[in-house]
Amino acid sequence: MSSIKSCVKRIHNATRSFRRIRMRAHLNADTLFAQIRNDFDRVPDHRASNGKIPLTDALMSGFAMFSLKDPSLLAFDVRRKEDPSSLHTVYGVEQIPCDSQMRDILDLVTPESLRRPFKHVFSQLQRGKAMEKMTWLDGHYLLALDGTGIFSSEKVSSAYCLRKRKRNGTIEYYQQMLAGAFVHPERREVIPTCPEMIIKQDGASKGDCERNAAKRYLADLRREHPHLKIIVTEDALSANAPHIRILQEHNLRYILGVKPKDHEFLFAHFDVAIQSGEVEEIHQPDKQQPGVTQHFRFAGNIPLNKTSQDEIRINFLEYWETDIAGKTGCYFTWITDFDLTPANVQDIMRAGRARWRIENEAFNTLKNQGYNLEHNYGLGKKHLSAVFVHLMMLAFLVDQVQQMCCPLFQAAHKKCGSKRYLWEKIRSYFTLFEVPSMEEVLHRIAHALPKQLMQPMWG
Repeated sequence: MSSIKSCVKRIHNATRSFRRIRMRAHLNADTLFAQIRNDFDRVPDHRASNGKIPLTDALMSGFAMFSLKDPSLLAFDVRRKEDPSSLHTVYGVEQIPCDSQMRDILDLVTPESLRRPFKHVFSQLQRGKAMEKMTWLDGHYLLALDGTGIFSSEKVSSAYCLRKRKRNGTIEYYQQMLAGAFVHPERREVIPTCPEMIIKQDGASKGDCERNAAKRYLADLRREHPHLKIIVTEDALSANAPHIRILQEHNLRYILGVKPKDHEFLFAHFDVAIQSGEVEEIHQPDKQQPGVTQHFRFAGNIPLNKTSQDEIRINFLEYWETDIAGKTGCYFTWITDFDLTPANVQDIMRAGRARWRIENEAFNTLKNQGYNLEHNYGLGKKHLSAVFVHLMMLAFLVDQVQQMCCPLFQAAHKKCGSKRYLWEKIRSYFTLFEVPSMEEVLHRIAHALPKQLMQPMWG
């Protein structure tokens, strides 16, 4: 133990000789970890009063597992046995559960009880004026919504799994969630919100499932953020009258993708408007891509479909690009409740195209850059898989806040060159040293301390 203390002391003294990077008081990892732990203290514990492991410790342990990007519960259990000291100091976990204890405890937690920390992290972003960086179109926040799979198997299932019969006759068991994230056309960071699990009762089709999950998601969103100016952007599955009515009920603006095959009446009506001269056109050079021309066609007050043409009327925007040879590149179409003008179609187009960030910057990151979204950490009998997804999304939220707001995290990321290598470096420090805070870990990585100072705990 004395060697550990002397090692930490030498490293701490060495880091003092470097210029300390100034931290944001309310937007650094250690402050957010403490806030999350306080929120976990308020989650109802449905176990008997004689539980050996406090629920807060179990939740914080699960959060730490995803924060450190451990690939499995087994890997985290090895960490618990071999080097638990930094879990105590950094994440505030007093009693760390083993893998089976964590599964049993978290299986009883309802996903709805985990909403509070998402709201509080968002409040910290607002308090620190960081969310001002995410505004677009007259101070609105651009919220991208989409569904994604989180688990699938032909052999393993739980009572809460959805199921479908494949062409070869086998049954596939799967789970999905509806996720939302605040995005910005000019920023890579996304700010995820609390996800909504898609359940059996949501319907048989993908459209019905996402629409019914969206009802719950949007009701919770508006209850927690009643006055936030929000533009919802989604794919063509959501461009239907029932969903648009839900958006209108919650006072949410929208920019929704549409497709010719899915919206034949709408596109036919737009073609008629073109022929009658009711469509305005703009053709201009792309300032960001030399040799590329941008083309806009737009019209207002168009009926969405036959059945709702007297009730739901929208504004339609068509956009495509051509190169010097006149060859067409990307092509997009959207409907929106914004009045379209030559002055705003560029911003509307960019907002519509920013929807892809939830797929690339969120889902792709979660599945392929260390978070292991589609890995089965445990299905459980009640809520385990949903709880794990919420804890993973919460860890992802903290990381995105660090990426956007924390100069120290940014410096460490730059030093490592990639997120995967940064996660690997952070885990290595937790394994080799007894560290007092995440700030100290990031300082060591950012400043690349001399190797002789990095003596292992057994040295």
